[in-house]
Amino acid sequence: MTAPAHPCVESDRTSPSDRLGLDGLSAPLSYADHVRRHGPLPTGGADVLGELESSGLTGRGGAAFPVHRKMRAVAAGAGPRVVVANAAEGEPASRKDKVLLALNPHLTLDGLQVAARVVDADEAYLYVHGDVDVVARLNRAIQERRAAGADRVQVQLVCAPPRFVAGEESAVVSRISGGPAVPRSKPPRVFEAGVHGRPTLVQNAETLAHVALIARRGAADFRSIGDPGQPGTMLFTVSGAVHRPGVVEAPVGAPLESLLTAAGSPSHHVGAILLGGYHGGWLAWPDARELAMSNTALRPHGLGVGAGVVVVLPADVCGVTETARVLTYLAGESAGQCGPCVFGLPRLAATFADVARGARSRRGTRRLADLSTALERRGGCAHPDGSVRFLRTAQSVFAMELAQHVRGRCSAVSFTPVLPTPGVRG
Repeated sequence: MTAPAHPCVESDRTSPSDRLGLDGLSAPLSYADHVRRHGPLPTGGADVLGELESSGLTGRGGAAFPVHRKMRAVAAGAGPRVVVANAAEGEPASRKDKVLLALNPHLTLDGLQVAARVVDADEAYLYVHGDVDVVARLNRAIQERRAAGADRVQVQLVCAPPRFVAGEESAVVSRISGGPAVPRSKPPRVFEAGVHGRPTLVQNAETLAHVALIARRGAADFRSIGDPGQPGTMLFTVSGAVHRPGVVEAPVGAPLESLLTAAGSPSHHVGAILLGGYHGGWLAWPDARELAMSNTALRPHGLGVGAGVVVVLPADVCGVTETARVLTYLAGESAGQCGPCVFGLPRLAATFADVARGARSRRGTRRLADLSTALERRGGCAHPDGSVRFLRTAQSVFAMELAQHVRGRCSAVSFTPVLPTPGVRG
């Protein structure tokens, strides 16, 4: 199922949770309307980096790394510096950055200018998937700002290929530098040597939108909502078995059930929830329904909020089959640069697919354990680790269904796919 290209929350945009101001929007804000809604961007004077540290803002792209620490590391680098807004969003179940840039690209572009000022950068890039409509809208937004004289550093638009790993930060700087959009060996880290070998700050598009708001309103306002250890709001993509799939802005730490309510409530009996995307994992509905959406609450379950992906799996859909399709997708989305991805992930996916089909299942189950152990912490990037984590949560949550499949049976009633897996059949 795919989410509509607009937020699904229907509330007054002055509500405490509507910090990014997307509620009620169905078309992009012009630059003039954006300034009227959010106010002008301060151009100097305030200690923005200090405010960002006090705010506790962490990255909204998945890693939840403190923003001020990334900025300080880049600012300490030698020579000219670069800033990048990363909106590649290779995760098929996530649409938050696409919705944000479709409705108010200027918040992200404001945050990019704030970041450029903080680290003293003289180059700025907006990195997005090459959807024709998205690129056209963003080019118009950039030209609006140029005509208004709004930006100290002119922004260049760079298109990413529609690949899962294309948004990894070293893949981002490789693409912008003219190379392939694949992760590279580390060290050096991108804050040391990124675009064209220069110290580079890569921040998620939503993260930069929050940077723009903190520059306007300060740290105390940002911290007034959300989890004490992970303050502020976040965009969540809620899809699957809900009546109004879409993008919901909510405080970090909001109850999972409140997100589902904002998305129109479940449309079927719920069997399991996928949290954090395809490098996240499954939780059985009884374990998930009372949880708060924060890393503090999810960590005991071996999960995190990630990029805010929430997929509701109906009870009558087979989680084993869904997992097999996703693993097949992930195996085909690797950078193809190291043995664990070239050989290990396809073998892992094929073995699990055999188990899902009931073919050689007992031997396959043992083989899965061996492959999972062999792949962990062996890849050049986190792709094998994330794929193994996803598999292991499925083995736990769908243990009873897996036992059925070993005997050549499946309890599913519906076989309509729930999770998007571009290019994967069956």
